[in-house]
Amino acid sequence: MTDLPERVIHERIIPVVRNLTPSRATPLVEALGAGDISSVEVTMEGKDAAETIRSLQDHSVIVGAGTVISIAQAEEAIASGAVFLVSPHLDEELTTWAVSNGVPYLPGVFTPTEVARALALGVSAVKLFPASIGGPGAVRALLGPFPGLSVIPTGGINDENARDFIAAGATAVGVGGWLTDHEDLGVVTGRARRLVAALRVA
Repeated sequence: MTDLPERVIHERIIPVVRNLTPSRATPLVEALGAGDISSVEVTMEGKDAAETIRSLQDHSVIVGAGTVISIAQAEEAIASGAVFLVSPHLDEELTTWAVSNGVPYLPGVFTPTEVARALALGVSAVKLFPASIGGPGAVRALLGPFPGLSVIPTGGINDENARDFIAAGATAVGVGGWLTDHEDLGVVTGRARRLVAALRVA
């Protein structure tokens, strides 16, 4: 199993937000919260990422950092208050750092070779990316040779296919632009509710 926060695993949804600013962060997590989602992954490529993560520390939301591609970024994210890290790829040095420091970490994988290497390095879960290419079938296929794998597919997931990924054996799903990239926060809340309802059925 994964060492991600229990609430994230219970909800089975990690909203992914790119280029989130401190001014939009609070309204966005409140909109997600109104839809019964209490976590958010703030990607680190945005210039305000660290400040945005810090701005959310007084809220009940669980904050992770995504698109972490270096140890320096990982250290900055953790220092800012992130409680888990996610990468789009498998970097052995970064993975070793996270495991050594007890940081919940999802390296990005796509092939069985990458999964095997990630597990050998000591992680307890992986991010399947881009999930839109392999679909739920990719999750099922990986769970054949890796039956205990905790996998979180990300990329192209919405309320119409999230249930299929969970049914295929995914621990949770990462959901990006479909859920979070809207100026109208009422749309964000509505989509969050539909996504939560779909996964409750699953």
